[in-house]
Amino acid sequence: MTQPQRDRLAGQQTELLRALLAGGPPPRGFDPQRLEVEARALRSKRRRIVAMIQPDVCADLEDRFGPLFTEYAEAHPRTVGSRAREDAAAFVEWLREHEHLPRVKWWRRRATKSP
Repeated sequence: MTQPQRDRLAGQQTELLRALLAGGPPPRGFDPQRLEVEARALRSKRRRIVAMIQPDVCADLEDRFGPLFTEYAEAHPRTVGSRAREDAAAFVEWLREHEHLPRVKWWRRRATKSP
């Protein structure tokens, strides 16, 4: 494969990833409906992982969790090398910046009696 062919393929792959992960337009030759189905599946997988890592946030948001995560995910696609925990932490920070969660959450622990 020549360098111009590699460059063209890399550009096409970038367009496809943008369509799947960042709400970009479908690349030429791809069925827009099928791309949307796959994009929803990928967002759903990402949302489930964040919900497992941050169950308290998921519970606090209740039925707002799904729509808010979709809004976040479309504006903030995962980057190469990012980890799920970093993604979950970035989502929580985004929620706080947009005032969907309080800035600081204080937890109280019950005092335990010594035997």
